[in-house]
Amino acid sequence: MGPMQTPRHVRPNLAPALRGVLAGALLAVSTVTLTLAMVPPALLKLLLPFDGARRVCDRALTALAAAWVALNNRWIVAVRDAGAPEWDVRGLEGLDTHGWYLVSSNHQSWVDILVLQRVFHGRIPFLKFFLKKELMWVPVIGLAWWALDFPFMKRGQGAGARHSDLATTRAACRKFKRIPTSVINFVEGTRFTPAKHERQRSPYTHLLKPKIGGLGIALATMGEMFTALLDVTIVYPDGTPTFSHLLTGRIGRVVVRVQARPIPADVLGGDPIDDAAYRQRLAAWMEAQWREKDALIAALKAGGGPA
Repeated sequence: MGPMQTPRHVRPNLAPALRGVLAGALLAVSTVTLTLAMVPPALLKLLLPFDGARRVCDRALTALAAAWVALNNRWIVAVRDAGAPEWDVRGLEGLDTHGWYLVSSNHQSWVDILVLQRVFHGRIPFLKFFLKKELMWVPVIGLAWWALDFPFMKRGQGAGARHSDLATTRAACRKFKRIPTSVINFVEGTRFTPAKHERQRSPYTHLLKPKIGGLGIALATMGEMFTALLDVTIVYPDGTPTFSHLLTGRIGRVVVRVQARPIPADVLGGDPIDDAAYRQRLAAWMEAQWREKDALIAALKAGGGPA
């Protein structure tokens, strides 16, 4: 697949500040409205003990979340200048909205999340994230994350915290089995910055060191369910954008490459906490991908063709 096509229509060339205000207002209104609409099905799911009823509630909640993504996708297109380049996205062939996917991506900006939602909208099931437990209390959006069964992790130190996170994820994954789901993990664990890269002494030029904890928990709890690992590489050739750049249509070029990878049997169903040999296998698998990703990012930044 070549550049991501957008609807052909005339867009007024509004000043960036005005575009940002309008897009921000639409984002705020749609977030509050659709989150409040999630409350009735979320309460029904909480109160009804029947799997069939909960499955219906899950589908209603996911449909509302997908509508929010669709609205975001529209204003992302609408705020761009008419002559702005289309997003260059490749590797979406053969994906299935009825499958289960584990999505792994490099991470540079909060913009990455909306980029991933736009790229995968209508192509794979709704994306769900591992979140820090403190984010449950974020106004409005925290309620949506709870209603959609996003796993909230303590992310503490020590075996006790890791075992608690594993139990939390197992419980969430039992709910994921009701309807097809995509689980995304930013393997670097945080957004890339030159300062973090230097502190880590990362062996990669364009990436932080991969952290396998969240990935291991996902594979341990529902690895056999995943159709594939979707290895995503995001590059911003004109510089890493901020959220305000996205709101005002000044995001620049966006290049995304997606590679569907089979998940090897030896990284499925292991113990990511107490089994050192399993962690070594998982780390070796991920580090091999990270070396490929680092080389791909270098080629894309250098303008070396479609890659």
